[in-house]
Amino acid sequence: MEDLNGKVAVVTGGASGIGLAMAKAFAAAGSSVVIADIETEPLRAAETQIGGEVLAVQCDVSDPSAVDDLRDAAVERFGTVHVVCNNAGVSAGGQVWTHTPDDWNWVLGVNLLGVVNGIRSFVPLFIEQGEGHVVNTASIAGLTSPPFMGVYNVTKHGVVTLSETLFGDLNLSGVTGVGVSVLCPGWVRTRIHEADRNRPEGNDRGGAIADEGMREVIAGLISGGLDPDDVAAMVLDAVRTRRFYILTHPDWTPMISERVQHIVNGEDPVVSPLPL
Repeated sequence: MEDLNGKVAVVTGGASGIGLAMAKAFAAAGSSVVIADIETEPLRAAETQIGGEVLAVQCDVSDPSAVDDLRDAAVERFGTVHVVCNNAGVSAGGQVWTHTPDDWNWVLGVNLLGVVNGIRSFVPLFIEQGEGHVVNTASIAGLTSPPFMGVYNVTKHGVVTLSETLFGDLNLSGVTGVGVSVLCPGWVRTRIHEADRNRPEGNDRGGAIADEGMREVIAGLISGGLDPDDVAAMVLDAVRTRRFYILTHPDWTPMISERVQHIVNGEDPVVSPLPL
C-alpha cells in the first residue's frame, strides 16, 4: 500500500504513546484516522492533536462486540477501512507464580485477545475489498523471554505467532491484497509502566516486583527510549513496503539470534533481562 493518501486507518490504544504517534503519522500521510482507546478524556484530547479527518471511539478491545462496533463506526463515517493497527496494550510485572488470575485475565484480554478481536473484525473486510494491512503491536519481549515479565511475555509471544499464522493463512488462501506486519519495539517513551490506571475496578494486582521502586526503574528506562514518532515512521514504511517484522532496536537483535540458537542446540533458555 504505497500511497496512504485517501486511505482510512484505525488505531487502537490511540490516545497516547505509539498509538497516538501512528495516528498522527497516518493523518500526515493523508489518511483519515479512527483512534480508539479505553480512556475517554485522553481520547478526546488526542482527537484535537491529529490533523485531517479523525474519529475518536471509546473502545475496550478485550470485548469482541466493542471491536465490531469500532469497525462499524469507522465504516459508517468513512465508507471502509484500509489499515488496522491493533496496538492497545497493558503490562503487569513480577515473578510468574505471583501473577493473580486478574493479572492474567486483564493482560491477556487486552494484549492478545484485543489483537484477536481486531483480526476477526477487520480482516474479512480487507479480504472482501481486496486491499488492507494489519499491524499488530507485539514487543521485543515477544521474541525473547526476559524474567519478571511472565504474563506480558506470554501475550507478546502470542501476538507474534498470531501474526505469523495470519500471514501464512492469507498466503495459503490465495489472498494477495492484504498485508501483515508485527511491531516488536524495545524501550519507547510511552506510559506502559502506568498501565494500572486502566485496570478494571476491583482487579487484584499481583507481582512481587510491582512496587514503586521497580516502577521507577522501568520509568527511567522508558524515558531514555525511542521517540514514539520514530516508531510510527517505521510502521508507515512497513505498511508501504509490506514488511512483516518491524524491529525498532537493531542492536538488540543478537538476543533474538542467541535465543533461537539455544533452541536449535537443545540448550537451556537464555536467562538475561532486556538491555538496561
